Amino acid sequence: MSKKNVFVAAALAVCVLATAGGLLASNMGFKLNYQLTGPASVGGAGVGNQLFAIPYFRQTGIDNAANLLFDIGGGAVTPVQSITKYNKIGNSLIVYNGRMTSNPSVPFALAAGEGYGVIMNSNVNYIVVGAHDPSLAVSLTGPVSVGGAGVGNQFFAPPYNITAANAAQMLFDIGGGVVTPVQSITKYNKIGNSLIVYNGRMTSNPSVPFVLAPGEAYGVIMNSNVPYIASHY
Repeated sequence: MSKKNVFVAAALAVCVLATAGGLLASNMGFKLNYQLTGPASVGGAGVGNQLFAIPYFRQTGIDNAANLLFDIGGGAVTPVQSITKYNKIGNSLIVYNGRMTSNPSVPFALAAGEGYGVIMNSNVNYIVVGAHDPSLAVSLTGPVSVGGAGVGNQFFAPPYNITAANAAQMLFDIGGGVVTPVQSITKYNKIGNSLIVYNGRMTSNPSVPFVLAPGEAYGVIMNSNVPYIASHY
């Protein structure tokens, strides 16, 4: 699967996050109230997809996809259709839906710095409490040809107190002031069920850097490996 196609395929299962409240943030802790939206048919947006960034230090007991699904759903599976992890080694998606079937999916472990696709059946104002780990270097990996994994794709969850305000600032922060290590940063537009790509290159038709939002994760394609500690407040 090509780099572009994997994010197009992932867009069918993952996406973006609409903020429904204020953010209180520091290394000591924060509280965020935002809306995970179902499809437009139930007053949400698009087809109910979003790409979600969990805190680096999470609430006690939120350790895997099952814990997250039931926490979002208030103890029930009904509001959430599925939670998806991108497997960069296999260049594939791992889906957990929490349903008891003849072949139930297995909940995968959650990891700091990793973004997850969430498909909602209905709108939920989800309260997230957590903190940032300023010492954690998130491994953003290039393709296997440069000692990375897969084709260099990953779903990245920036810390909630990152100083970068848009895709350009985050791209240069990841690259240590240069664009070379990063091929592109992608945002999922849930209203249009489409992808917005920023690559930081000066071309005849340059892409426009989109604004970052607390709680939103992004697709990142790397050209080389970077152990990334985000600049933060």
